[in-house]
Amino acid sequence: MRPASTALTAAAVTTVLALLPGAAGARPAPSAAAPPAVATRAAAPLAAPSALTLTQIYHALEQHRFVDLTHPFGPGIPHWKGFGDMKVRTLYTIDKAGFHVDELCHVGQWGTHVDPPAHFHDGLLTVDRIDPRDMILPLVVLDVHARVAANPDYVVTLGDVQAWEQRHGRIPAHSFVALRTDWSKRWPNDAAMQNVDKKGIAHYPGWSKDVLKLLYDQRHIAASGHETTDTDPGLATSHDDYSLESWVLGQNKYQIELMANLDQVPEAGALVFVSFPKLEKGTGFPARVIAVLP
Repeated sequence: MRPASTALTAAAVTTVLALLPGAAGARPAPSAAAPPAVATRAAAPLAAPSALTLTQIYHALEQHRFVDLTHPFGPGIPHWKGFGDMKVRTLYTIDKAGFHVDELCHVGQWGTHVDPPAHFHDGLLTVDRIDPRDMILPLVVLDVHARVAANPDYVVTLGDVQAWEQRHGRIPAHSFVALRTDWSKRWPNDAAMQNVDKKGIAHYPGWSKDVLKLLYDQRHIAASGHETTDTDPGLATSHDDYSLESWVLGQNKYQIELMANLDQVPEAGALVFVSFPKLEKGTGFPARVIAVLP
C-alpha cells in the first residue's frame, strides 16, 4: 500500500460502512431485542464519515486485495442431489456467424448461488426484489474448519460465536456472516462434497438453529452463507430435513450457498460484494461474491 494513501484508505472503508444500513447516519436500526445469548465486549463505534467523494473511496478501495468467493460453474459441477446436470448448446459460432452465443440450461440453484426467501416461501422476496443495500456488507467469517476436519458432521455452536466476539467484539448489525468449513476445497468432486457413507447418509457440516437465531434475531445480520450445498448438515438433509434453510429464508433474508476461498479472508474487517442478475420473480440464480480485504 502506498504510505500517503493509508489514512485515505481507512477513512474510505469507514465511510462505506457508515453509509450501510444499521450504521450511524444510515437507515434506522432494528428495534431492541432480547439480551444477547453470549457475553461479549462492546464493538468500537464507527467514526463519523469523512467528506470523501465516491471517486476517492474507489481509489482507496482499489489498493486493497480482492478475493473471489465464487466457484466457476458449468456442466458436471457439484450440486444438490435432486438436480440434473447443466446443459450447454451452441447456437452461433464466430466462424459461421461472426459471433458466439451459447444457450444455457440449468436450475437457479447452480454453482455459487443466491437463495432468496421465495425459494422456500411464497410471497416473500424474490431475486429481483432484494435491496441493493443488502449486497454490500461488512463480512464476518466464523471459522470452524479445524473442528470440521476432525468431525465432518460438525455444526457451528454458540461457543464458536462467543469465541469470535471475544476476539473481535460484537458481530455488527447488517453484516454478512459466512461459515468457513474448508468444505469448498473438495470442489469440484461431487462425491467428496456429498461424502455419503455405505448406508446412504451424507456427512458434511452445517449451521445450527441456536446460532442462526442469535445472528438474525439478536445481531440483526443481513445475510449468511456457507461452502456446502445446504444450510442444514448432511445428517439432516439425508432425511430430507431442510428446516434450517427454511427458517433462514423465512426471515425474509437471502443466503449464499457453495462459497469458495473463505480460507483467504480474515475473520473480521473485510467487506463483501454480493451480485447476481435481476431475474424477474427469480427463486434462485448463480451469484458472484467478492471480498475486499482490510
